[in-house]
Amino acid sequence: MAKRREEEHRIDNEEVARVLDEIGDLLEILGESSFRVGAYHKAAMNIRSMPRSIRDVYESGELQKIPGVGAHLAERIGILITTGKLPYLEDLKKKVPPSLTELMSIPGLGGKKAKKLYDELNVTSIAELKRAIEKHELRDLPGMGAKTEENIIRGIRQLEQLSARTLLFQALPISEEIVNQLRARPFVKRVDAAGSLRRLKETVGDIDLLCSSAEPRKVMDYFTSLPQVAYTIARGDKKSTIVVTSGYQIDLRVVAPEEFGAALQYFTGSKSHNIHVREIAKKHGLKINEYGVFKVDTNERVAGATEDEVYGYLGLDTPPPVLREDRGEIEAAAEHRLPRLIELSDVKGDLQMHTNATDGVDKLEAMIEMARSLGYSYICITDHAERLYVAGGLTEKELREEYERIDRLNESYDGFTILKGIELNIDNDGDVDYPDSFLAEMDVVIGSIHAGFNQPKSQLTGRMVKAMENPHIDIIAHPTGRVLGKRPAYDIDLPTVFKVAAETGTVLELNSFPDRLDLRDDYLMDAKFNYGCRFAINTDAHNVNHLRYMRYGVATAQRGWLERKDVVNTHPLKQMLMMLK
Repeated sequence: MAKRREEEHRIDNEEVARVLDEIGDLLEILGESSFRVGAYHKAAMNIRSMPRSIRDVYESGELQKIPGVGAHLAERIGILITTGKLPYLEDLKKKVPPSLTELMSIPGLGGKKAKKLYDELNVTSIAELKRAIEKHELRDLPGMGAKTEENIIRGIRQLEQLSARTLLFQALPISEEIVNQLRARPFVKRVDAAGSLRRLKETVGDIDLLCSSAEPRKVMDYFTSLPQVAYTIARGDKKSTIVVTSGYQIDLRVVAPEEFGAALQYFTGSKSHNIHVREIAKKHGLKINEYGVFKVDTNERVAGATEDEVYGYLGLDTPPPVLREDRGEIEAAAEHRLPRLIELSDVKGDLQMHTNATDGVDKLEAMIEMARSLGYSYICITDHAERLYVAGGLTEKELREEYERIDRLNESYDGFTILKGIELNIDNDGDVDYPDSFLAEMDVVIGSIHAGFNQPKSQLTGRMVKAMENPHIDIIAHPTGRVLGKRPAYDIDLPTVFKVAAETGTVLELNSFPDRLDLRDDYLMDAKFNYGCRFAINTDAHNVNHLRYMRYGVATAQRGWLERKDVVNTHPLKQMLMMLK
């Protein structure tokens, strides 16, 4: 019984979602229908984004209320939760060589290509795939070629970069949960995340926490006995390392209260930022480390209890952690011109989301109610246009029917507006769905590239430029097309894209979906400072819980130095619409 309870405790939303995704991958390799494959991935997506524990949902008998979870899937999830295993998954694994699932972990390499590599070249590992590419053996396979080899190499590099890191949206909730538990203890003075997590990078390594306390042993006793702990790697009086049940490693360091500010500054980083700060300290006859700021000649400690103390003693304003990458923030801090970064509370509405009319999960009314609960004053419904058949794109007739529903719903709300929009497909020639006369009737028109990711840079760039020159397209969504861990960005001339976006008044989207965060932070800086572009931060939500992903887009916007004035959907409705074409 004790063993069973332990297994039950270890199964969380992320683990269930991982298992469902693995089943979907295996079914794809086995040649099952795209509908069946997609059903498992869609259920995984919805479970991963649920704020409620999958264990609680199971115990209340509500698994089938999760969008995409039917009777058979609910039964399998129940078995996984109660036993920690799933015989159906084990049976599928027996039918598929283990190497194929390893190959499918490469961004951009799907089940069909992985199986072809195994059947035709007997490729059984990523190392063997690399050797096959070096010998150009893929070029002779049907449906492959030099471009395929190039894309797979890019995918392998991305996989290697991401393999030791975790997406921000996976690490941040775990960190916040443990930080809140520690803050509630009377023997903890202060506690905060550090490292790349505190800087809100799109991916993080291990989760680093920093705490100040006069009773470090009590802190460590509590930390290593948290209910989330799967096992303890190291336990000391001032530093301990645990692994939580979801598999993530968390390090906690305890310092004296008078050292906390210096330690937090030091362990937040980045390395290049800290080197620059130490250079400034040296010029002032000071030295700075994780214990404080000291005078070099007397070794007198002059600052360190707070970060404001540390930076202030050097004549600097305190840069927000998200900016600490040595990309101009120290110069701005010295000249008292740090930006007033956008905040989540600045966002007035979300301009891209999908309902069950196309590839979304929830009804229009459910998306509206969630948006209202988040305090928005407007949203835009942007279901897919008709040429994206795989997503159930809407014909003009179907879209007009949806708009009629929106008109009726708008009559029932005071202080909240539902905008009529669309996510168009930018085709191989840069043209889009629907005639101009119909596009002119819409409130917000978004253009996106959904296919042809492997085309030459000139063609991809030309497609996007032509779309931006279309007077009806207001926003370009997820401009580089990347999906972290699954698909690398396509090869596009971003300086040209930014230049044309600024010239045509086309807004560039920062897509908040946690594995997109596209545009990334350095591209945002380039587009803002060198070209004068404007942006929209949207969630691209496909269910109601995805609307909460706005926080990750805002985090990336902050890292890209964006302020409220740079983002169209921080403005009231009428002003926002005037900022569009």
